[in-house]
Amino acid sequence: MHSTILEFRNVNAFYGRERVLDTINLYVSRGKFLTFLGPSGCGKTTVLRIINGFHRDYTGDVKFEGKKINNLPAHKREINTIFQKYALFTHLNVYDNIAFGLRIKREREEKIQEQVSELLDMVNLSSFAKRDIETLSGGQQQRVAIARALALKPKLLLLDEPFAALDLKLRKDMQRELKKLQLRTEITFIFVTHDQEEALSMSDTVVVMNKGAIQQIGTPEDIYNEPQNAFVADFIGESNIIDGVMISDFNVKFAGMMFKCIDFGFMPNEAVDVVIRPEDIKIVNLDLGDISGKIISTTFKGVYNEIIVDVNNFKWMIQTTEYYSPGEEIGLNLVPDSIHIMKKSEYSDQVGDYSSFSDEYEETNIFDFKS
Repeated sequence: MHSTILEFRNVNAFYGRERVLDTINLYVSRGKFLTFLGPSGCGKTTVLRIINGFHRDYTGDVKFEGKKINNLPAHKREINTIFQKYALFTHLNVYDNIAFGLRIKREREEKIQEQVSELLDMVNLSSFAKRDIETLSGGQQQRVAIARALALKPKLLLLDEPFAALDLKLRKDMQRELKKLQLRTEITFIFVTHDQEEALSMSDTVVVMNKGAIQQIGTPEDIYNEPQNAFVADFIGESNIIDGVMISDFNVKFAGMMFKCIDFGFMPNEAVDVVIRPEDIKIVNLDLGDISGKIISTTFKGVYNEIIVDVNNFKWMIQTTEYYSPGEEIGLNLVPDSIHIMKKSEYSDQVGDYSSFSDEYEETNIFDFKS
């Protein structure tokens, strides 16, 4: 049995003359939870449509369990999909919705009853078997959709932003339930989202996409702690991304000062992007800081305060449990492993400065790409 269940080799996808996926190479391990993460229009849903056989205008090869499936019809693939709209049958109750696919396959009614009962228990809906779909909450409908998809025991389950319509608390509850289901069933899940927290909390592997191309593949920890370019660093949580110069191995200059870091392998005096997460900056007395800055604003965020600080006319974000007043001058200290060095990329100088930061600005997709 292949440890790799799905493989993309040099896949380029098109809508008419427009290329919407750019040379996608990817291996998906069996029994894992993989998430495609990126802004709207980055191409992640097109990847799903190629996998389930709904998009055929592409070059390159797609292999499932080692066999090429480019020309395999969608209904012959051992793959199931859950969409944003659950497409449940409103004229059928919960039990009959879950049993639908099994009845199409002409399974024995005794076997159907056994499987549906097991699935109802798995998604915590045992007492809802005879309920009408329209009487269920959004989260309950989502669980019915998941149970129906699992009933046919697919080898691969695709989920296209399935929690988009749920409120925040219910969304978090469903994230935990879905991860438990994936571990229990050992089915390979491929999940699509633009929500960074969702991707980081559920996934074994995260694939960050933008402009139809893969920007980085890695574990949630790798993606967050070791971003490969400015787009990934900015998209995965908040980041201060500052122009720097790598003077030599383990020595970088930025904000007018020299700092020790843990990175190496760059050319002497190479221009680089310096990434510093807001939670990794220590605020100290002005005379004790490696560098200094003036507080522009302080916003209470519940468990921490979000502070915007002007450092040499560049706006940094700092997250701290302490309160500091706007206008206050402070010192800032950094330790070597809080400083991450990246090579310059096409995204350099487009992100990282919080001079125009706001909730509205955060929602703006400056990397828009049609797909």
